[in-house]
Amino acid sequence: MLSISLRKEKVGIILEKKRLTNEKSRVGLVLDISGSMRSLYKSGEVQKVVERVLAVASQFDDDGALDVWVYDNEFSRLPEATEKNFEGYVEQYILNNESVHKFGRNDEPRVMEDVIQKYIREDSSNDPVFLVFINDGGCKPGIKKPIVHSSDKPIFWQFVGVGNSNFDVLKRLDVMEGRFIDNANFFHIPEIDKVSDEDLYNQLLNEFPMWLKEAREKRVLK
Repeated sequence: MLSISLRKEKVGIILEKKRLTNEKSRVGLVLDISGSMRSLYKSGEVQKVVERVLAVASQFDDDGALDVWVYDNEFSRLPEATEKNFEGYVEQYILNNESVHKFGRNDEPRVMEDVIQKYIREDSSNDPVFLVFINDGGCKPGIKKPIVHSSDKPIFWQFVGVGNSNFDVLKRLDVMEGRFIDNANFFHIPEIDKVSDEDLYNQLLNEFPMWLKEAREKRVLK
């Protein structure tokens, strides 16, 4: 529990700096499990990602739970990650879970539509959604459709590119047309295991405050 406690403190510092201390948000995590991600799963780096994002959820979300998806050319909704089950989460719920399709090709739009399905149609709430999306390159241009369609919905998409593959689609997010408000951001981390918690949290939460402000001004958020 020490690692989560320390990370929660670090998240708290960043939230204070960005004046997000009193914000409540549901937090989701989408993990690429296409073939090129295999080494990051085997090395334990993806487990660390779950723990680091769980610390954000524990500060933002009333129940401290992190909603998790994995995807390649198929996708799976997984059990929530919590402070009670996070140890060995990736091993138990992903790598040893035979129902999870692993290490195929990547197809982002399908899992994105399921994220929208969950938060907008199945389990709607007045709270915003902060959605962290981990991808190691080659993102499908088809992501434009769910991003545009959800631009008047209370979902903010924070894409994180890991590794050194092609991120051309994600780099064009800022100039994507047709949206009600700018609801997505992207940053790139060549080696995620070498980024400090402080730097990661600072980048993760960089554009979220601006989106919250505009979403309230335009009544996307009540």
